[in-house]
Amino acid sequence: MSADQTVPAPIDQESMTRAQKAMLALSNEVATQLAEDHGVCVRPLAMRRIDQSSGRVDVVPVPCGSTREDQCRPCAEKARRLRMVQCREGWHLDNEPIAKPADPTAAQKELMAVRADLHVAYTDARAQGDEAECEEIRETVAELDQELRALGVRGRLAPLDPGPQTVRRSTRRRQDAPNLPRRPVEDRTVGRVFGGKYRPSTFLTLTLDSYGRVDKHGAALDPESYDYRRAARDAIHFPKLLDRFWQNTRRCVGWDVQYFGTVEPQKRGAPHFHAAIRGTVPRSELRAITAATYHQVWWPAHDEIVYSGDRLPRWDNHHKAFVDPDTRAPLPTWDEATDPDALATPAHTVVFGPQVHVKGILGGSEEAGRHIGYLTKYLTKSVGQVAGLDESATSRQREHARRLAAELAITPCSPRCPIWLLYGIEPKGARPGTTPGHCKGKAHKPEHLGIAGRRVLVSRKWSNKSLSDHRAERTAFVRQLLDRAGVAPAYAVDDGPFEWETTKPGDTDVPPRTVLLLHAISQRSRWRADYDAAVLATTDAPSDDLSATGPGDATEDRHAA
Repeated sequence: MSADQTVPAPIDQESMTRAQKAMLALSNEVATQLAEDHGVCVRPLAMRRIDQSSGRVDVVPVPCGSTREDQCRPCAEKARRLRMVQCREGWHLDNEPIAKPADPTAAQKELMAVRADLHVAYTDARAQGDEAECEEIRETVAELDQELRALGVRGRLAPLDPGPQTVRRSTRRRQDAPNLPRRPVEDRTVGRVFGGKYRPSTFLTLTLDSYGRVDKHGAALDPESYDYRRAARDAIHFPKLLDRFWQNTRRCVGWDVQYFGTVEPQKRGAPHFHAAIRGTVPRSELRAITAATYHQVWWPAHDEIVYSGDRLPRWDNHHKAFVDPDTRAPLPTWDEATDPDALATPAHTVVFGPQVHVKGILGGSEEAGRHIGYLTKYLTKSVGQVAGLDESATSRQREHARRLAAELAITPCSPRCPIWLLYGIEPKGARPGTTPGHCKGKAHKPEHLGIAGRRVLVSRKWSNKSLSDHRAERTAFVRQLLDRAGVAPAYAVDDGPFEWETTKPGDTDVPPRTVLLLHAISQRSRWRADYDAAVLATTDAPSDDLSATGPGDATEDRHAA
């Protein structure tokens, strides 16, 4: 202890009043704060680990894996740093990340040929009405599929019963939409080189259209004229609009554009999209693509509510469907309501707003690091927190959010949404337990503001790595460093094989949460000491910033994954 540090005087709690004791720190809070300081999950899951070789059973803390800092700050920050590495590794690549798939083997082709013969036999048996033969063929095909998977065949295998075909609507562009050039898409994902050595990339921001004037906090100045209905529908169908944007982009620029993007709410509650694009696309082309991109929602009209209050559709066991509460007539099914002859126009059309922000970024620059941090800045916060709906929100903000949530509560989010029953349409998959007007989807929850999909959108050929691959790289990095330095871990766990079981409330062998926290803190301290010793013993060891999740997190993945 340094000279300027003083030892706090001991506290005599026996002589303190009850009010004075209430001001003291709780032991659980001390343990939780200490866990946050060490980067340890503050609400670990108690898992039972069974060593299959020795039979030893241990109850160990496993990180909760939350991405919300209001639930678990260490796990949320760990997930954010992992996303930062995922973004950085795929943004400024100068070579193609995708390897060529392996050629089919003779065994794979032989099994696929047998499967083809079984398809023909199944079709003939169905035509003759031989259900016993069909069932036998189905069992044989299921066994063949398992063998094909074991031989390394990926992708969806053709089903014996394909089912009804999806209704295909015309892809002809709207007359009021600008035309886009259509070029053959080259099989490349990297951008062009400028000056013989510079290969810049792009940072893009897209927003939705305006629904009315708002103040500096994003609240509507005139709630009566603000178009909450269009705002709610645009938020729900925003992911489809983004999919169409990337389709148009690839067809227009002529190469397989790859991106890493995040969906965040603006203060007004509308979603907007930030994306890191590999390679450069001219600003004029991106603005033209944005203006020409739209998504048509071919759903039944849902402008006027038919049933409300106590007058709601009821399930009828005789018809096996929902019926009108007065006439007892079955409601139109989803297939009947979406018949192409019944839908002359789309129920809604989503478009982007006029604001398009495009900026060129050089790889390895300080500016690139700042934009990666900006992309992942709000991933640890909920949608409502990002939009400013917290304790500091104004009354106008709360009223604005309430009106938007009220519109989202009566806006269907999918063909299976029970809210369709309010409009007199039976949704897909309706059952007796379906409650009319009550959907459990995130889109209808006020704190999500209609943003129900994934917050991080990554194209398939971004880095050719999943998040699990990035975690495995960090684990391999720590193991190699320890082996190279000759450091024997002070807290080592055999590699199993292990069998994992979830614990249940009331299990006598499960320690309290505080005990799990203390064990995890001690474990992290030992892992950190091992890593620091390995770094000191290895002169050419990489710096800490090369680890996606930090050295402690990587070793944690090794033992807790």
